[in-house]
Amino acid sequence: MIPQIKQIIHNALSSLVEIPVDDIEIEIPTEESFGDIATPIAMKLAKVLKKAPHKIAEDILNKINEKDIFSKVEIAGPGYINFSFSEKFLSNELIKLLKNKKDYFFEDIGKGQKILIEFVSANPTGPLHLGHGRGAALGEALFNLLKFNGYSVEKEYYINDAGRQVNLLGSSVLARYKQLKGLNVKMPQDGYHGNYIVDIAKEFLESGLTEEEMTDHAYKKILSDIKNVLSDFGIFFHHWQSEKALYLQNYVSSAIEELKKKQLIYLKDGAYWFKSTFFGDDKDRVVIKSDGEYTYFASDIAYHKKKIERGYNELINIWGADHHGYIPRIEAVIEAFGYPKDKLRILLVQMVSLLRNGVPVSMSKRTGEFITLKEIADEIGVDTTKFLFLTRRHDSHIEIDIELAKKQSHDNPVYYVQYAHARIKSIFKKFFETAAQKESNIFLTSLNSFNYNLEELRLIKKALLYKMTLANATKSCEPHRITFYLQELASLFHNYYQKFRVLTEDELLTKGRLALCEAIGIVLNHGLEILNVRAPDKM
Repeated sequence: MIPQIKQIIHNALSSLVEIPVDDIEIEIPTEESFGDIATPIAMKLAKVLKKAPHKIAEDILNKINEKDIFSKVEIAGPGYINFSFSEKFLSNELIKLLKNKKDYFFEDIGKGQKILIEFVSANPTGPLHLGHGRGAALGEALFNLLKFNGYSVEKEYYINDAGRQVNLLGSSVLARYKQLKGLNVKMPQDGYHGNYIVDIAKEFLESGLTEEEMTDHAYKKILSDIKNVLSDFGIFFHHWQSEKALYLQNYVSSAIEELKKKQLIYLKDGAYWFKSTFFGDDKDRVVIKSDGEYTYFASDIAYHKKKIERGYNELINIWGADHHGYIPRIEAVIEAFGYPKDKLRILLVQMVSLLRNGVPVSMSKRTGEFITLKEIADEIGVDTTKFLFLTRRHDSHIEIDIELAKKQSHDNPVYYVQYAHARIKSIFKKFFETAAQKESNIFLTSLNSFNYNLEELRLIKKALLYKMTLANATKSCEPHRITFYLQELASLFHNYYQKFRVLTEDELLTKGRLALCEAIGIVLNHGLEILNVRAPDKM
C-alpha cells in the first residue's frame, strides 16, 4: 500500500523534480482529522525548487487523480499533504491481505544483503543478568525483522574465553574448592563470590578432574548454563566464536602484523599502540602490553577483521550501554582495514530496573546478588519478559514491575496483545462449530458489498498500516515499533469487540466482521512472531 502511494507522489512530482521513490517520506498523522497518511515532501523540496511549500503542494495535488484510492487529498499547515483512503480501496487492500496473509507484509528492503548480528556475548564467568536478556530479546527480534524483509542474516555469540576474567573465574572456583576440603584459603582479590561458584566447586569435588583443569571446567559449565537459559528464552545462534580460538588460529597475531605493515601500530614505553586517534578516537590504544601480553582490544581487532572477511555487507553489534566509550576504537579498527566505519552498526542497550508493587528490587533472594534472567523469566514468564524488554527503544531505560507483569489484565501489555489473538481464535472456533463451510475464504466475497462503521474502518486502516510499521522498524533497526503497534491494534480490537457482536443473525454482517477479525489475527500473529513471542489460540 505505502509503496503504491509513494509511486503516485513520485509520478506527480515528475514534471517538477527527479527524486527517488524511497526518498519520499510518508507519515501517520497524529490526529484522525488530518487524514490517514501524510507527506512533508513539499516542505523538503522548497529549497531545491525555490518555491513556497504550499505552492509545491498545490502542484502535486493537481497531478493526483486517483479517486478510487483517495476519498480526499488536502493541504494542511505550511505544506503537508494529507491523504484519506476511500472505502473501496481499503476493502480491496483488506482482500489482498486475506488472500496473501503474511506475504502481504513483505517488502524486499534487504535485497539479499548479508548481515551478521552479534549479541549477548556475555563473559562465561557468571549467570546472564537482565541487561543480557534485553540484548537477547532485541537481537532475536531484529534478526526476525531483517530476515523477513529480504536480508540474509546470521546470529553470533562471541565467547570471551581467554584472558584475566576467565583465569579469575578459575581461581575463584579453586579457592571455594579448597575451602570445601577444609583448607584455610582466601578468595582472590576481585574474585567471583556468587553461590554459583560454590555449586561449581561442589561439582568439581566429585568430577575426578585435576586442579589444572579447574578453569576450563568452570567456564564450560557456565557457558553450558548460558546456552540452556538462552534456549529456554527461545534464542539460538548460528555461530559461537571463541576468543581463545582467535589466538590458537593466529588471527590475533596476523591482524596485528597487518596493522604494523600499514604503520598503524607503533612501539612506545615497551608496549605496542594502535593509532586509533588517526581515525578520530580520543587516544591511541595499547594492543600488546610491555610484558608481551595481548590486551582484550587485540582480540577484538582480530575478531572484527575476521567478521568483515567473512563477506558480510554489514555488522551489527548489540552491546550494553557501559560499552559506549568502546565504539570509536572499534570504528577505527574497521577503517584501519580499509572499510567505511558505517559498515559496523552498534546498538547500545540500556539498563533494566525491577520494581515490585512500585518498590525497587535489586537483589536476588536466592543468591543475595543481582537478579538473573532465569529468575525473572521463571517468575513472570518468558513471553512477558521478552515483550516487556521490547516495549521501549533499546537505548532507553526500562522499569518492569514484577507484580504488574503477572496480572492477566489490560495493565499487562503482553497479556492484552496475546488475549486479542486468542479472542479472535475463539470467535472462529465458535463460528465453525455451526458453519456449513470450514474455509475462511467464504468471507472474501462479502467485503466489496459490506458497509463499514467508523470503528471497523479504523481497524482496517490500522491493520493495513502494519506493513509500513514493519518496514520502518526494519530500516531503523527498532523492533520496539512493532511492540507499540501491537498494543495499539489490540486496544482498538478489544474496544471494538466490547461494542459490537461479530457473530450475528445477519449473514453478510457476520461474514464481513469475521473477515476483519481474520485480518487482525494475521497481523497480531505476525507481529508476535517477529518479537519471538507466542500467539496463543486460547488463554
